[in-house]
Amino acid sequence: MVDCSVRIIAKRTLGTFWNRYPRARGPLEAWHQEVIHADWTSPSELKAQFRSASVLQGSRAVFNIAGNQYRLVVKINYAYRIVYIRFVGTHQEYDQIDVHTV
Repeated sequence: MVDCSVRIIAKRTLGTFWNRYPRARGPLEAWHQEVIHADWTSPSELKAQFRSASVLQGSRAVFNIAGNQYRLVVKINYAYRIVYIRFVGTHQEYDQIDVHTV
């Protein structure tokens, strides 16, 4: 049997964020649970599951969390099913970063 679950590196980043913003905990945990059971092999499969996500160049994606209150930027290695958390922050903090280099 092949394990198709996604590894997320690093969940600790999410925990650090929701310790600062407790309202983010539930939505981030829900995102985490959904993603670890995903089996994406391409950006189009990600987009089919998360219609509000923005797929960017360089295997990056931006997720709207808690009704777009928070943003989560990840880099995805589809072949190895690894999601690297690159940024999690408020919408205001997101506006201060370059999603292609963070």
